[in-house]
Amino acid sequence: MTIDLLDHVLRMIAGVGLGALVGLERQWRARTAGVRTNALVALGAALFVELGALAFDGPGADPTRVAAQVVSGIGFLGAGVIMKQGASITGLNTAATLWASAAVGALSGSGMYLLAGTGTAVIMLANTLLRPLGRVLDRRAGTTGREQPPAEYRFVVQCPTEAETAVRSLVFDAVHRDGFTVLSIDAEDVADGVRIAATILSAERNDAGIEEAIAEVIREPAVTAVRWSAQELPAAD
Repeated sequence: MTIDLLDHVLRMIAGVGLGALVGLERQWRARTAGVRTNALVALGAALFVELGALAFDGPGADPTRVAAQVVSGIGFLGAGVIMKQGASITGLNTAATLWASAAVGALSGSGMYLLAGTGTAVIMLANTLLRPLGRVLDRRAGTTGREQPPAEYRFVVQCPTEAETAVRSLVFDAVHRDGFTVLSIDAEDVADGVRIAATILSAERNDAGIEEAIAEVIREPAVTAVRWSAQELPAAD
């Protein structure tokens, strides 16, 4: 193995290793893109930079063009992890981390090991230290401006069998409001009628909105019982 070949192998190893370190923190927090994804993104960026350095020569050659395409091309992968559910948008931080992993890989592919390692450390520190800092700032801003975690609500209504169609429609209208996304509405037969259950995703914890929905449904004479429960979901970053 020549020295040049060894250097290229070391660049690939640095790319995949440093990308895996970035992904380690993401997978520890159960985020969408974990160890393998970030490792492959960084390795791919390193390989493309190597391609630009080795495959193009001559007076008009510009090896940096391949590296430049990595910067724009990684945006398509990052867009795949951004999800919108109602008014809630998740995955933005994961997409930004993938973009930063590509930069680490590009630095590794260029042989800038110290800068690539420093960048890896800064990415991991940003993802771990800035999150609690953001929460502190939210608390200082007060309840009005504080970002609340998303929540999944279970809204259950009981009624006689003959009133199922009317009550199901009433339940849908009651929970179909701004900030809520109706995931499902199902019904099951019980001993004294039908139990209708709606599962709702809220962009943030909104107990007042569910209580308003109860107030609308409980006015129906056919409704014999109403209850709800909530489960807070991990805040996406």
